[in-house]
Amino acid sequence: MARRKQSPVEDLIEITGNLPWWVGVALALVAYVGLHSLAIREVTAVVPPGRMGDFVNQTMFRTLAGVGQYLLPAVFLAGAGLSAYGRYTRRTLHQTVAASPDHAALNDMSWKKFEALVGEAFRRKGYSVTATGGDGPDGGVDLILKKGGELFLVQCKQWRAIRVGVSIVRELYGVMAARGAAGGFVVTSGVFTDEALAFAKGKNIELMDGKALHALISGVTAPPRFFRDPLSITTNGAPFCPECQSRMVKRKAKRGSRAGQVFWGCIRYPDCRGSRPL
Repeated sequence: MARRKQSPVEDLIEITGNLPWWVGVALALVAYVGLHSLAIREVTAVVPPGRMGDFVNQTMFRTLAGVGQYLLPAVFLAGAGLSAYGRYTRRTLHQTVAASPDHAALNDMSWKKFEALVGEAFRRKGYSVTATGGDGPDGGVDLILKKGGELFLVQCKQWRAIRVGVSIVRELYGVMAARGAAGGFVVTSGVFTDEALAFAKGKNIELMDGKALHALISGVTAPPRFFRDPLSITTNGAPFCPECQSRMVKRKAKRGSRAGQVFWGCIRYPDCRGSRPL
């Protein structure tokens, strides 16, 4: 279903709602102080000949500032409230799933809550998260992640997609190439087909099924079977970091004696500087 067209006020509330709540409060304060100073400014009572246009403009500007000094802060505060509520909802959702014994708790939520949960999980791993506000469930890239100056794209598949096929992974890979992303994630509470798993190998795409997502939320870094061999390979064909056992991605050295060379680097860079030769 197509998304309803929003008014500029609704757009501004939504934009502010995607920011930390305290940013919305600060914007409201700045808007009120700035517009209030314009609203109380005196307009010249005596209009010189030929300056009537300036007088009309000043009067209109003062009137707009008088209205805006209350309207704009109210919009920013509404966005701040939306942000605070969203933060509370995400944290509650995260705590509920983390406390559950298995990933079955993922099956009872809407696609919107599922995306919010995934975003919160990545926030707690040190990523900055931006929701794209897609037109519908699973429409393209759902979350944009940034960490260590690198871009990562996330596509979430709601729980009803029990088996995620290769077409979804291929679509994300194309978007990653177009946007120059360092890596990508496809997250589902279901499972992936063998074709999807095979396609993701060596492409810096991590396929996270329901069990892996629950492990991430619960604070488990990886299933024990991945630690038998320090050179063991993840489901996307990349090795684990020798320092912290996190997933590794392909990087290119930008300076030094190895400038231009491609190597495996830890996904947690710059917090972890583990590396392996390619």
